[in-house]
Amino acid sequence: QVQLVESGGGLVQAGGSLRLSCAASGRTFSRYTMGWFRQAPGKEREFVAAISWSTGSTYYADSVKGRFTISRDNAKNTVYLQMNRLTPEDTAVYYCAADSLSAVSTTASQYDYWGQGTQVTVSS
Repeated sequence: QVQLVESGGGLVQAGGSLRLSCAASGRTFSRYTMGWFRQAPGKEREFVAAISWSTGSTYYADSVKGRFTISRDNAKNTVYLQMNRLTPEDTAVYYCAADSLSAVSTTASQYDYWGQGTQVTVSS
């Protein structure tokens, strides 16, 4: 069982930055692939980024590539999402998720555990 708690969301102006954190409980955090998803009002939840537990490889949605960076600190049981050059289109609730499989998936249904989400609002 893994419990996830996101933090770091807030209101920022376009062009600004935020860093989201996701703290995980459980001693096997290092064995979970971690992902970030987001959901804007009236839209489906979409993949943002993921990091494999086995290889450390990272994957990004095209819409955030070059602006967002996912990283993890297994010693702290925490995964981060550094978001730079934010635009109003990035406004959404951001969710952290954990997947027990080593292969990274961009599909939300593949992930086993989810946090409660943190709101990110980017003003123009």
